[in-house]
Amino acid sequence: MLIRALQVGQIGTNCYILGDEDTKQCAVIDPGDDGDYILGQLRGLGYTPVVVLLTHAHFDHILGLPALRTAFPDIPVYAHPLETAGQQSTETIFGMTVPTLSSMGTITPYVEGDTVAVGGLTVEVLHTPGHSAGSVTLKVGDVLFSGDTLFRGSCGRTDLPGGSHTVILQSLKRLAALDGDYKVYPGHESSTTLDYERKVNYYMLDAMGK
Repeated sequence: MLIRALQVGQIGTNCYILGDEDTKQCAVIDPGDDGDYILGQLRGLGYTPVVVLLTHAHFDHILGLPALRTAFPDIPVYAHPLETAGQQSTETIFGMTVPTLSSMGTITPYVEGDTVAVGGLTVEVLHTPGHSAGSVTLKVGDVLFSGDTLFRGSCGRTDLPGGSHTVILQSLKRLAALDGDYKVYPGHESSTTLDYERKVNYYMLDAMGK
């Protein structure tokens, strides 16, 4: 299993290339911006993207999507349906007007318990709301792509539309209860492990009642 992290966009969002090394097929997770750069990385690696997987639909996780869809018009883009419910074509956030996911073509919904094949890899969807209503964590093998739900030593902000501090704590409690350890690849900043977060992450400890 190949995992390549790319920092894209104005706030350094982590876009991930998740690849099956046998088939050379891959998923692009959270193409936050710089679509041409992402395409260049795919060419350099020699991988063909077969799906785009979104942990949530905030602008800094989707702005690279148009370039990917231009290069691969038939590629399916997955997101939780709550991420596009009632969306207009643009939204204003942090004083900027930005396009929404709803403006970027057909979105394939996935929900809790769904799986998506990436070559020989199986990606499982865990609905982990709190940062947004439709935030998900993607589980493949011993790896979690946690989006903006779980960060190294922290968690995602909950003051944006659809966010809830109470709900994100429930999601963190759920992740903490997973059996075993996992490598965690978040939407921003550096990777971590679930065992480390269980021991030191204030928000996860709070969620666990410790």
